[in-house]
Amino acid sequence: MLHVILFIIGLPLLIKGADSLVEGASSVARRLRVSDLVIGLTVVAFGTSTPELFVNIVASLKGNSAIAIGNILGSNIANIFLILGVSAIIFPLSVGKGTVWKEIPLSLLAAVMVGILANDELIDRGLFSALTRIDGLVFLSFFIIFLYYSFSVARRVDGLEEHMPSKQYGAVKSLFLIVAGLIALSLGAKWIVEGAVRIATVLGVSQATIGLTIVAVGTSLPELATSAVAAMKKNPEIAVGNVVGSNIFNIFFVLGLSSIIKPIPFQPENNIDIGVVILASVLLFLTMFTGGRRVLDRWEGIVFVVLYAAYVVLLIVSA
Repeated sequence: MLHVILFIIGLPLLIKGADSLVEGASSVARRLRVSDLVIGLTVVAFGTSTPELFVNIVASLKGNSAIAIGNILGSNIANIFLILGVSAIIFPLSVGKGTVWKEIPLSLLAAVMVGILANDELIDRGLFSALTRIDGLVFLSFFIIFLYYSFSVARRVDGLEEHMPSKQYGAVKSLFLIVAGLIALSLGAKWIVEGAVRIATVLGVSQATIGLTIVAVGTSLPELATSAVAAMKKNPEIAVGNVVGSNIFNIFFVLGLSSIIKPIPFQPENNIDIGVVILASVLLFLTMFTGGRRVLDRWEGIVFVVLYAAYVVLLIVSA
């Protein structure tokens, strides 16, 4: 029971820790006269992925690789089917040409690369499958390319400044926010992983199932908040860019860094979830050519939410 309580406390602690870290780091960056564009693309973007990052680091260090892999794959599935689905229901999401032809395909490439690099047994006839440190370096190399691309296009995105922290604090308070954020993230991640393991044991389901559902949705809450607010403010490009960018971040940065810290064993059954990530990315791309051109309509958002519900039900039934 204690682990379940810690898991419940860990989720808001993780989210609040990410907010605190972003607030403090953004304030420090402004004091150093870093531009809002750079802050938005680095500090804020990294901030929304810190919950996934800390959970993955803790999970992999504790040997809970199923939660680490499930967290990333489940987050990416939830980002497209659940978060974009809900956002499109709030307000139809029109998408820029660059997002359709560059960013969505790049997120699809990221998912395909996980499938290729993680399947050593299937492709290389290896003794076991794992995301190794070399695989992590490959992911981070692609992440640098993505970051370079992001800087080139961010100047053309309207409404970016509305989703960045506006306050600038003194040096002491900024440092306090950063330290407090890191502590909250560490504790929250630790409690979530330990709680997830305990919940899986009590319910008699696999750790991967818990990672793909409860943990994944919990760590995706910052993306849900950002995209939903952007949709309500009628900034659809921010809503879509946030989700697609987060999916790329999760694989190229979070999974890449996690693999470098400690290689992550890979189970063949996770190929089904990789297939769902690929399917979600393909469907997102195809919806850009149905109904309104380069628009994710409300009815398509409803379909996405239904598909996510069906995926979760199948996970639970097959657990």
